[in-house]
Amino acid sequence: MTLFTDRGPALSGNKSATFRADEAKASQEFRKAYESKTNVVKAEDMPWENCADGLIKHLVHEKLNTREMCVEAYMQFLKPGEKSGVHRHMWEEIIFVAEGSGYDLHWDLKWDCLEAFHWEWAAEPKAYSWKRGDYIYIPPFTNHQHVAGDHEDCRLIVMSNRIVKEMGFDWFDQVANAPGFDALKENGGR
Repeated sequence: MTLFTDRGPALSGNKSATFRADEAKASQEFRKAYESKTNVVKAEDMPWENCADGLIKHLVHEKLNTREMCVEAYMQFLKPGEKSGVHRHMWEEIIFVAEGSGYDLHWDLKWDCLEAFHWEWAAEPKAYSWKRGDYIYIPPFTNHQHVAGDHEDCRLIVMSNRIVKEMGFDWFDQVANAPGFDALKENGGR
């Protein structure tokens, strides 16, 4: 009695590969390169960016050549009454309110995948007030916007895990630009 009925297909073919050897070599090269990466990013080396979400300063990013392989973080600056852009992404985000007070608008995601992905966001956002010392949680793929209160500057420290991106879910959509961004861009600002 033959125990294995797939022996023929399992032993068929003549193609060969070096996938495993290539991975071992790449791992050795990665470890050598890793030793040259920095553990400390000096404040003056953190780049500023005027982007569709407003003014931010990158703290940790894969392009900063740090040893950190999982986290991205930046500070977002809002003047009194200013709003960020509206965006969404597939990864969770947490935000520490370092200065100021204001509120977030979150348009919750509703989705279905019975036959195909169907994405839909709430027509009206939920508002969440925040102040210095608070943490804000942003669920995956939730449209969200930050709004500063009328009386003081705000500084938000935004943190996320880039592993979701590395897994192939690098889905980021800028739904609306921060007020004034388009004019800034037209006038040569960055």
